[in-house]
Amino acid sequence: MRRGWVKSTLSETCDMYQPKTITSNEMIPDGPYPVFGANGAIGRYDKFNHEDPQLLITCRGATCGSVNVSEPMSWITGNAMVVRPKSDNLDLRFLEYMFRGGIDITPAITGAAQPQITRTNLNPIEIRYPLDSEEQQRIVTLLDEAFDGIATARAHAEKNLQNARAIFESHLQSVFDEAAEIGEWVVLADLATEITDGDHMPPPKSMRGVPFITIGNIAKDTRTVDFSDTFMVSRLYFDGLKPNKKPQVGDVLYTVTGSYGVPVLITESREFCFQRHIGLIRPRPGVSSEWLYYLLMSPQVFKQANEGATGTAQKTVSLKVLRGYKVPKVPMETQLSTVAKLDSLFEETQRLESTYQQKLTALEELKKSLLYRAFSGNL
Repeated sequence: MRRGWVKSTLSETCDMYQPKTITSNEMIPDGPYPVFGANGAIGRYDKFNHEDPQLLITCRGATCGSVNVSEPMSWITGNAMVVRPKSDNLDLRFLEYMFRGGIDITPAITGAAQPQITRTNLNPIEIRYPLDSEEQQRIVTLLDEAFDGIATARAHAEKNLQNARAIFESHLQSVFDEAAEIGEWVVLADLATEITDGDHMPPPKSMRGVPFITIGNIAKDTRTVDFSDTFMVSRLYFDGLKPNKKPQVGDVLYTVTGSYGVPVLITESREFCFQRHIGLIRPRPGVSSEWLYYLLMSPQVFKQANEGATGTAQKTVSLKVLRGYKVPKVPMETQLSTVAKLDSLFEETQRLESTYQQKLTALEELKKSLLYRAFSGNL
C-alpha cells in the first residue's frame, strides 16, 4: 500500500442507514423538495430529511449497488442506503468515486431473484484511502477531468452510432417510397403463402430435443435469433407441429408482442420452433425473402405496427393487423437490385456501428482502469 494511505472498513469510516420511506401517495407533485429513491429522483415532497447532498446506494432490485447523489434539501427514502463519512478525513466525492469502481461491493449483494444490500453486509468491506485530504481532492480533480473527457467522447461516439443507423433507416424509407411509386399497393398477405404465429399452448419442456425460442431470444439490435439460452422441446412434440409452425430458410420471423416489429430473416437450415409472441411470414414464389425482410424493417411498416398494436401492459400486433399491412408489390428484378443496394449499405452501417461500439467499450474500460489506478495509489 502506498505511503500515506490507510486501510479500513466501511463500518469504521462511514455511517450507513436507510431513512424513513414515504409512499408515492404521500408525495406532492408541486412540492418544494425532491424525493430520492433507489434510482435517483422520484418525486417531490413538502419536507426534507437531509439538508446536504448524500451518497446513495441502491439497496434492492436489478440496479442493486448502483450509485446516486442526492440534491441539497432532499427527502431520501428507505429504498436507498445513505453512506456518509464519519469525519472530514474522508471526502464525499472521493467516497463516491470509490463506490463507482474503486471497491468491489458485489460480495455484499445477496439474493438472486431480488438482489439486495444490507448494512451488515457492507460493514466489513475493506477500503483504502490517503489520509491527506489534499491528496484526496487531487485525485477527485483528476478523475473529474478525465471522466468529463470520457463523457464527451462517449457522447460523440453514441451520436455517430445513432447517425449511422439513421442514415440506413432514411435510405430504407426512400426505397420504400420509390417502390410505392412504381409498384402496386397490396396487403402483406398477398406476398405470403403463410402468415402465422407460434403454438399458443405451453410447450412441454425437455432435457434434450429441439430448441424452442421465445421473444427474449430475438436480438433486437442485430435482428437475429440467439440460440445460446433456449429451452428444448421433445422431438415428438416438434414432429407433431404443422409445417407452418416450423421455420425454414427464407421465412421471416416477426415479433408481435412487447418489443414488436422486429423482423428476422432465416438464412440457416436449423430445426427449431417458436412461441405465439413471434409471427412467421413465408413468402410466395416471385417474392424475395430479403426484399420482404427489408420491407418489414422499413419505417413505413413499423408505423403501421404502432398504429395497429393493441393492449396496455404489453402491446400486441394481431395476425389480422400483420396480414393487412399495406406494402408495395414490385417485379422480382426490382426487388433483387434494391436488395443488393440495401445489403451493401447495411454492411457499411454494420461496420460503422462496430467501430463506434468498440470505442464505447474502450471508453468504459478506460474508466475502470482510471478508477483502479486511483484507488491503488497510482494516479
